[in-house]
Amino acid sequence: MRLQDKKVIALVAHDFEDLELWYPILRLQEEGATVHLVGEKAGEKYIGKYGVPAVSDYAYADVKAEDYDAILVPGGWAPDKIRRFPEVLEMLRHMDHYEKPIGQICHAGWVLISADIVRGRNVTSTPGIKDDMINAGGNWQDLPVVVDGHIVSSRRPPDLPPYMKEFADLLADS
Repeated sequence: MRLQDKKVIALVAHDFEDLELWYPILRLQEEGATVHLVGEKAGEKYIGKYGVPAVSDYAYADVKAEDYDAILVPGGWAPDKIRRFPEVLEMLRHMDHYEKPIGQICHAGWVLISADIVRGRNVTSTPGIKDDMINAGGNWQDLPVVVDGHIVSSRRPPDLPPYMKEFADLLADS
């Protein structure tokens, strides 16, 4: 269990892309990582785009990034809500500063844009926000997964296997 001592934040808000939240969580748990769901409120039930629920363990304001080894941002419509919380943007800036793994898929690039950590980085996302990623200074690539240092980005649910392989490998080596 190569990730048994690793702690990961998985951000959540209503209308998350169900597979983009749950597949990464389950994949990391299979390797022994502790994954905490973190939303606007602790103990809140959030519903995904396709009706799958997720109950948060903690609130954004209650989590300290320094207590964690990595962070995951799901796609769907949730990123447009998640990026409005200063606490979340600070978490991402902390993870970026200390070069801890940051995973983002699909529309999650919006959250990294709001945290101002895309500039000069090689990234991918859903093609729907390609222009946003480029306008934020990212070098957008149409690939299933792009790794630039400690940032792992991916496009959409069919890309989840290579995305999570790269993220888990990076986390194991961090």
